[in-house]
Amino acid sequence: MTSRRIRRAAVAAALAAAVAACSAPGSGADGEGESAQSVVIGVASEPDTLSPLLGYGKDGNSKIFDGLLARDAGLKLKPALASALPKVTDGGRTYTYTLRDGVKFSDGEPLTARDVVFTYRTVLDDRTNNTAKSELDAVQDVRAAGDGKVVFRLKYPYAAFAARTVLPIVPEHIAGGQDPNTGSFNTKPVGTGPYVLTNWSKGEKLTFKANPRYWGGAPKVKTLTMAIIPDDDVRATRLRSGDLDGAVLPPNLAATFEDDGNRRTYEAKTYDFRAVTLPTANEVTGDLAIRRALDAAVDRQAMVDKILDGAGSPAYGPLPGDDPWFAKDIARPYDLARAKRVLDEAGWKPGEDGIRVKDGRRAAFTLLYPSGDKVRQDHALAYASDAKKAGIEVKAESATWEVIEPRMKDDAVLAGFGSVGDPDFGLYTLLHSSLAGDGFNNMARYHNPAVDEALDAGRRSQDPAEREAAYDKIQRELVEDPGYTFLTHIDHLYVLADRWNGLTTQREPHEHGFASGPWWNVEDWQPTS
Repeated sequence: MTSRRIRRAAVAAALAAAVAACSAPGSGADGEGESAQSVVIGVASEPDTLSPLLGYGKDGNSKIFDGLLARDAGLKLKPALASALPKVTDGGRTYTYTLRDGVKFSDGEPLTARDVVFTYRTVLDDRTNNTAKSELDAVQDVRAAGDGKVVFRLKYPYAAFAARTVLPIVPEHIAGGQDPNTGSFNTKPVGTGPYVLTNWSKGEKLTFKANPRYWGGAPKVKTLTMAIIPDDDVRATRLRSGDLDGAVLPPNLAATFEDDGNRRTYEAKTYDFRAVTLPTANEVTGDLAIRRALDAAVDRQAMVDKILDGAGSPAYGPLPGDDPWFAKDIARPYDLARAKRVLDEAGWKPGEDGIRVKDGRRAAFTLLYPSGDKVRQDHALAYASDAKKAGIEVKAESATWEVIEPRMKDDAVLAGFGSVGDPDFGLYTLLHSSLAGDGFNNMARYHNPAVDEALDAGRRSQDPAEREAAYDKIQRELVEDPGYTFLTHIDHLYVLADRWNGLTTQREPHEHGFASGPWWNVEDWQPTS
């Protein structure tokens, strides 16, 4: 934390100058923003939907819903709507779950096996616009065995299947009568979770109240508000003013609260990484020599030190270096000389302005990053600076996601990815050619037959040695044929008022704010007094 202290005074002064009058997101006649039983959290973004049928909460920890299983603080699977871990038979092709007795949805209707069947069948329906349905590719059929049992039959043994059943379950009696893509359930959900959505003011806040019917017991935090504040500086300012009880913050701003005796900083290790997509359709980023040169030219450690203030680690691929599946010897140093040599040998020669040229084409491309995301902006600018030293011009440009999405096929993007748990969860959607251009899946439209084969082998095998070999091969192929320039793995930092006990962090995915963070178990928090 020492390096972060250096900038604390300057940042704090800037925040003080930026303070503006802001109404508390939970303020009003009920005073929920000041209540000892309420928590107001500042997050950077809001979901497009609150329906698990379209992908919301698919990795668990939704406050509105529960899955058959959940994860504890160490990411170990535990029963949730199921009364126990599944019974696995038929060589790993059949999973049987017994439901917990007495669980009700927040509207009072009982949970049954039919709700589970409806949820999974709807997600897998080709008419449902769920871009994560490939994660359930192994499912051949799901059926109810009475009201209290659910049986999944798989096409092939899938070692990671149980972890997929953290998928939230929705009520058939409500969602079954709606179009899953456009129905009101997307913004007015009903679940079995510890909280019930009471209000969603788009672009401003989501407010939840404790579910009195929650099977796990009534939460002590009675009101939970997620305030949508895209700007990092504004979130920090509102936290400092007392307008928020907690916030997601980048490292430099979290550091300004180090000496605040009324707040605590929580640091979560993650699978979250930043990378530059290198679209194959672009004649520059699709060139293998350019991709290899960029991989060598980027100074990852400098990004960790200067952008993240040490709250992270260099990314040499999609898996963090301390993950048991990480191919240990693929870490590679910053090597500008090698980057220049690769370009020279491929015929990319320096032009008069220092930017390389081949066959009349300049080594230049645009790199888009989302507006308001200071951490991605800093990564984009550092990447452009490193690339220029090798003779590649990268034009960093900010834009909204509405502008970025239609341009992803041709323009590079400073993107964020990463899923917790089994390597299949993050790598398949990132790299498999069958998902090229499928929303935010395989954004680079990467196509490597050897990687596809290894991804399929890793997904279908139950032999730990075979799976290890498959994921080892994938990581080595990405060194030789990088479809992305992997930059950093990022630790998530949160600052919260120090008035609750029971706060912990899990190892987190890229997606965080609504489910991950110290509030992943907010239903278990206890007041300090």
